Amino acid sequence: MILTQKNDIPFFQFPNLAAFSDIRHGIFTRNGGYSKGAYQTLNVGFSVGDEESAVIKNRAEISQCMDGKDLVFASQVHGTEIARIRNTEHSPKLVADAMITDIPEKMLVIQVADCQAVLMYDPVGRVAANVHSGWRGSIKNIIGHTVNMMKKEFGCNPRHIVAGIGPSLGPCCAEFINYKAEIPKMFWKYRDSSDHFDFWSVSREQLCDAGVPSENISSAEICTQCNTDMFFSYRGERVTGRFATLIGLK
Repeated sequence: MILTQKNDIPFFQFPNLAAFSDIRHGIFTRNGGYSKGAYQTLNVGFSVGDEESAVIKNRAEISQCMDGKDLVFASQVHGTEIARIRNTEHSPKLVADAMITDIPEKMLVIQVADCQAVLMYDPVGRVAANVHSGWRGSIKNIIGHTVNMMKKEFGCNPRHIVAGIGPSLGPCCAEFINYKAEIPKMFWKYRDSSDHFDFWSVSREQLCDAGVPSENISSAEICTQCNTDMFFSYRGERVTGRFATLIGLK
């Protein structure tokens, strides 16, 4: 990934997505904001125990890094609901684990602290999407559902889609000791001998199964639990913030 900075706030970009001048995107770290204590410093989550005033300031700073554009958030519930942002107005109480839009100036934000954010862009149809895929979302194939929604309702050709899999819990740390009760057997092929699962590979294969070419997919392959100096990690810290990943059309 490409590490960049604006207004003294660092964030990463995927090279394959950064190649398109008609979108903005960013994978922000936990650094550069106003939160204190366990939420230090760029927490964007209101529901984790942080001071509301600090979260508001943090979100405003991220918006400024994206040239002051509208940040669209959703309440993420580890389900398969997909929000379609198709006009300039949107509900401030969206409940969804993926968002899709063809409206310029709408930055779709996913909040994470170990789960994956999967950013997608169809440069032909000019459609952007952002997906929240934790392990529950992975076994429900929220990624595949989102690609299918882009195809069905926005006319996208999956072969045109370019995708990036963000920093998240890596196979080094994704231990599931109760995997037989939690994870369907079809996913056990992603398990190693110490009950760790490779959900990075799951996401890549789900994208490919939905028709996205493998060469169009980038993966950060940065484990959040191994890098709590840069990213929030629920597994590593329990009480912690949420970092922002976002994408939108210019």
